[in-house]
Amino acid sequence: MTSETQTQTQTETEPQTRTVDTVNPATGRPLRSYPAFSDEQIDQALADAYGTARAWRGVAVEERARRLGAVAGVLRSRREELAGLITAEMGKPLPEALAEIDKCAWQCDQYATSGAELLKPEHIETAAESSYIVYEPLGVVLAVMPWNFPFWQLFRFAVPAMLAGNTVLLKHSPNVTGSALAIEEVFAAELPPGVLRTLVVHESDVPAVADRLIADSRVAAVTLTGSTRAGGHVAAAAGKALKKSVLELGGSDPFVVLADADLRTAAVHAAKSRLMCAGQTCIAAKRVIVHADVADEFERLFVDAIAAATVGDPTAEGTSVGPLARADLLDHLERQVRESVAQGAKVLCGGERMDGDGNFFAPTVLTNVTRDMPVFSEETFGPVAALIRVQDDEEAIAVANDTEYGLAASVWSRDVEHALAVGGRIESGCLFVNSFVSSDPRVPFGGIKRSGYGRELGAAGVREFTNVRSVWIAPTATPQPATPQPSTPQPSTAATE
Repeated sequence: MTSETQTQTQTETEPQTRTVDTVNPATGRPLRSYPAFSDEQIDQALADAYGTARAWRGVAVEERARRLGAVAGVLRSRREELAGLITAEMGKPLPEALAEIDKCAWQCDQYATSGAELLKPEHIETAAESSYIVYEPLGVVLAVMPWNFPFWQLFRFAVPAMLAGNTVLLKHSPNVTGSALAIEEVFAAELPPGVLRTLVVHESDVPAVADRLIADSRVAAVTLTGSTRAGGHVAAAAGKALKKSVLELGGSDPFVVLADADLRTAAVHAAKSRLMCAGQTCIAAKRVIVHADVADEFERLFVDAIAAATVGDPTAEGTSVGPLARADLLDHLERQVRESVAQGAKVLCGGERMDGDGNFFAPTVLTNVTRDMPVFSEETFGPVAALIRVQDDEEAIAVANDTEYGLAASVWSRDVEHALAVGGRIESGCLFVNSFVSSDPRVPFGGIKRSGYGRELGAAGVREFTNVRSVWIAPTATPQPATPQPSTPQPSTAATE
């Protein structure tokens, strides 16, 4: 056998290491390739998280809070580097990426200050000598995370879960693999390495790997932020294994402008909400529902605000809208707009992909939108807003609720009670009055309907991955004198359960 033949035979028979490749969505150029984990490496990462879980739960909650607070310092010391990585991998304008890192650091500060208080035993008055509730960690939580907020989406779940004493096994979106590995480094700088382990998984292997990990007895629970389809898959696997799951899925959030709203302020905030992260966020204002009495004026203000956005290089100063994160997302958004226009929607600005390199779509406003169009009935993940006119509050509520999603809603009125009366009848996990929707470490966040279940952040998020354990201590019994026993056995009269 010649040397050439021998080399060829080895190439044909030896398994080739697959890679996870990242691409700059603003240029289409490759960034970096990462070797995908083998089954053995995945098992070792799980073993690390599982082995650390017992020791981590034994650390006093005050110390856990202190160490998570120290993670904020790591984030701030690497702020520019980490923000640059986010921008390179998923295309977010650099100021937004910097704000994302800042928000993660702020969250760590919040839980370092007040988090331990949320896990204190709760005493309850009963007939017992003492009765109380304790919050105990579950163990290893598998986290399947998305690319649109590579750091914040993970931190939003993980910091409360770690504070409660859990460890985390992270399966991040492949196109932000560099961010995922950087997250592991950030936590490892202040916490035991096994508190968070990152898995590098080839996209084609994700469903099988997720199923295997959820079925593994060392994984106690699972959380996913992503599409409704992916959420259904994870929920089914978790249900089969009888394990806790939390899902934060898609959204088609209504932004409701009532007849007595401050139109200029509402229009500016609607545009900001719709264009943040190039519209690639589940809590964006996607369906803008406007009372007919003020629709003409609001439409003018809103279109002006959308059209004024600067689209381009996300690292350039002044850019407010970057590219979509992947080419397939651009294709999907273009299809939704094209089909909606064919059904009668009118383009007020934008409406098409932009020429040149990268995955850019022009900021778009569509009017004459009806409920059967894709831009209404489907989640639009990009800088496209659908304007719907309604005749009164009742129709606004009906249109807002005409969706399978129920993540959040934003209602605008100069009369707060009026806004609450309308918003209270909209089906959503969160309601914002005279503000666009956002998440805050102090307030629980999550959806209903096909937007998922469970909560992140706030007290609810800290306790979501805990065993809410009741402890009952019976009253101390007064000793009774011994009763002489009969010499012969007597029939029992004790009640049985």
